[in-house]
Amino acid sequence: MTHDAPVLISDTNTLIEFCNRQASADFVTVDTEFMRETTFWAKLCLIQVAGPDEAVCIDPLAPGINLKPLYALFANEKVLKVFHAARQDLEIFLHEGGALPHPVFDTQVAAMVCGFGDQVGYETLVAKLADAKLDKSQRFTDWSRRPLTDRQVKYALSDVTHLRKAYQALAKRLDRTGRTAWLKEEMEILVNENTYRLDPKDAWTRIKARTRSGRMLAVLRELATWREETARALDWPRGRIAKDDALLELAAHPPSTIDDLKRSRLAKQLASERFANGVLGAAKRGAAIPESEWPPVPDMDSGNMGPRAVVELLRLLLKLKSEQHNVASRLIATSEDVDAIALSDTADVPALHGWRRELFGEDALRLKRGELAIALSDNGKKIEIFPR
Repeated sequence: MTHDAPVLISDTNTLIEFCNRQASADFVTVDTEFMRETTFWAKLCLIQVAGPDEAVCIDPLAPGINLKPLYALFANEKVLKVFHAARQDLEIFLHEGGALPHPVFDTQVAAMVCGFGDQVGYETLVAKLADAKLDKSQRFTDWSRRPLTDRQVKYALSDVTHLRKAYQALAKRLDRTGRTAWLKEEMEILVNENTYRLDPKDAWTRIKARTRSGRMLAVLRELATWREETARALDWPRGRIAKDDALLELAAHPPSTIDDLKRSRLAKQLASERFANGVLGAAKRGAAIPESEWPPVPDMDSGNMGPRAVVELLRLLLKLKSEQHNVASRLIATSEDVDAIALSDTADVPALHGWRRELFGEDALRLKRGELAIALSDNGKKIEIFPR
């Protein structure tokens, strides 16, 4: 049965009626349009939701609209919420609504489990599974401007209408291959609030610092913490306050005065009255941290060829396992996982737990112990794994 609900919902009563109809659905597909270029927190501009029989756009910027009925639907355990590349959307709903939708099915992750490659895009996926060609003409539109045109609404709806077929096809493949439990593990991570609550003290780990200096990393940690806290408080993008390169320069040469900041090629803007005391204080705290509390420096320099050789072998093993089992290699193990396993047999990484350990992790450890070998076969036409 198809309902004649408006395609664009801009009032609470109509939203309640729509959500009440979807409360008995097995699943709904969900997507968002948002802006984040000038803010730290994403500005939610449009929400698209499709049940089995109808699809709507919901205008969160409409005067007086209350999104509580939608968040109640998201909390309904009987209704599966289907997203594609869900992480950003879920982070927005956690920030805006105070809770994560649950349960969740991410078609991008499911596609990786089913062998569609690493981080397959929505356009590619629906072309393969729903035989649909998307109109991407509105990809760079300003979703915060009102009124929305019919063309914008139609474009936005396509992100959830075709998702229905993609989800159903992937769910069947997972069931047929016995990999539904694999996806469930990934979804448990997605619906864990800790996935989205980055401790400002850990913000430095997102900055690529090519250094062997623990002291520099200690200063960088304090500077990145200050930037993270400041960006959240002002609702500014991190880069608007200071680029990563600026923090790295200050970490390498900690400033102690405003004149030091003014002489910096990359960080002179931090000499302003708004930021100077904060950044100088962070640099001072970092420089005073005792060596026993410095962040650890990974033991992977150019002179340490043992771990590097192991990393290359593990990467080859990962590629072979990915092809053998038709699972995206990035889902099995990240580069960071491989590096960690090369250094330690007891590394606490996903690749050494659950289905990943069965698929790759256990053999990775056997390869390190010399119990497996990788060699050419069939006159050099194949690469195979052999027991030793």
